[in-house]
Amino acid sequence: MSNGAQLGTLLLRQGLITQADLDAALAASESNGKPISRILIDHGRITESDLVRTLANQVGLGFVDLDDITIDPSVATLVPESLVRRYQAIPIQWDEQHRLVVTMADPSNVFASDDIRAMTGAEVVTVVSPPSQVQQLIDKVHRLDGEVDTMAQEAATELGAPADNSRIDELIEDAPIVKFVNLVITQAVADRASDIHVEPTETDLRIRFRIDGVLHEAMHSPKAIQAGVISRLKVMAEINIAERRIPQDGRISARVGGQAVDLRVATLPTVYGEKVVMRILDKSQALLTLDDQGFLPDVLSRYEASYKKPYGTIMVTGPTGSGKSTTLYATLNILNQVDRNIITVEDPVEYRLAGINQVQIHSKAGLSFAAALRSILRCDPDIVLVGEIRDQETATIAIEAALTGHLVLTTLHTNDAASTPQRLVEMGVEPFLVTSALTCVLAQRLARRLCPHCAEAYQPSEAELVEAGWPMDSTPEWPTLNRPVGCGHCGKTGYKGRFALHEVMTITEEVERLIIEHRSTEDVKKTAVMQGMVPLRGDGLRKVAAGLTSLEEVFRVVA
Repeated sequence: MSNGAQLGTLLLRQGLITQADLDAALAASESNGKPISRILIDHGRITESDLVRTLANQVGLGFVDLDDITIDPSVATLVPESLVRRYQAIPIQWDEQHRLVVTMADPSNVFASDDIRAMTGAEVVTVVSPPSQVQQLIDKVHRLDGEVDTMAQEAATELGAPADNSRIDELIEDAPIVKFVNLVITQAVADRASDIHVEPTETDLRIRFRIDGVLHEAMHSPKAIQAGVISRLKVMAEINIAERRIPQDGRISARVGGQAVDLRVATLPTVYGEKVVMRILDKSQALLTLDDQGFLPDVLSRYEASYKKPYGTIMVTGPTGSGKSTTLYATLNILNQVDRNIITVEDPVEYRLAGINQVQIHSKAGLSFAAALRSILRCDPDIVLVGEIRDQETATIAIEAALTGHLVLTTLHTNDAASTPQRLVEMGVEPFLVTSALTCVLAQRLARRLCPHCAEAYQPSEAELVEAGWPMDSTPEWPTLNRPVGCGHCGKTGYKGRFALHEVMTITEEVERLIIEHRSTEDVKKTAVMQGMVPLRGDGLRKVAAGLTSLEEVFRVVA
């Protein structure tokens, strides 16, 4: 019997595959030469963990699923990175007999355990884990942080302490500073960060990453490299390196891991020096569809009805960083057809979209939103996207554009959908113009998605449900919800990735009448809810019920 057939028999005895699965895999292996283990994994019949667990049992070794245990960083770093990567073996914990437990992708490598035993002076116990998990753990433990720290120290040594501003121009192109900046950007992209904060403090240079909407401290570096790092970033962003007294904006285009990454850069003078914030623009976000945004089917159908109209104004509202631009780009991807002239006016242009004419605001040259919008309307557009309504002039022109047969998409900073018409009136737009042109208001917030690997089901108390505003009367049975736990996949946060909560208010005749009568925002909201609008909190609760997020997260993002 071949090795493949023996393995297949083992998997069959374990009940992991059926005889039909084994026969099909053996036949496929004979025709294409692939190992049957690879065929079974590729076809979803077994997982990599199933395979490794079976092989470990066969040779009498312990199996450890690294996703199910907490790794002690002080233990994992006992062995140098070079050795760990060479042997694909890494310490994970001390056992009850004070032996060092080392997990390996290839337990047959006796040199690995011998070398680790000699280096640590500890008795070594070998266990087995799936190769992909071992690699993932090695990458996580031996991140770029060590290299970043090394570069920071080298740069500090070259620059001297305190930093000598007169030498910055010479040193920003020097290897340690260049490598340090590149490594920080690379680490941020690897950690799925949306923003990098480079913050001078009294004693050092603090660097923080915003991941899934929450800031995390990434590293502290010597104060001596502050001026060099900030100057290097300003050079990369093509902004004035000598001007340190006023805020400046720029843009960096870089390649990280073979992929193009754009960063929007903003500087801000503080008492300890210039702070630099870089927004990482993920170009794949510009290619997302509305289905990727987290819309529930009934909410999406309400929104679809508005953008399928040939004219009118669609407003997406919410605070900074709530995904408004991403939703509008996803809408434009649907509307982007060869028979339509689509023009955008943005500040700044975040993502380049094929087939769409995008205009960058340039205030110093006199190209404001209002000026650009006037020019755009003379260029025969079908659809216009205005990046943001900032003043009465822009609001009036956008509203009038909708009244003259254009579909206008734009954003506004308001707390919810119902308060948006009142905000336009307060900006100086006549109420009858607002009601005539406004088709729909979409308010949204971004909530963190529960990590699928560690989310824990539980039965909430009645007090929790009442506090959340859970619809107790319409709930046929007591709900089972999920809450965050934290594991290796999500960096112990319990969350991985984000999606949007939505509130879509269509402008009906009843809502129009309330706006013209200057009725309160609360009256507008009550009428919209009676006509089918699901409030932000309600949309969040529905997504909690679907297991996508937690009650705590909904409380965090929705008042």
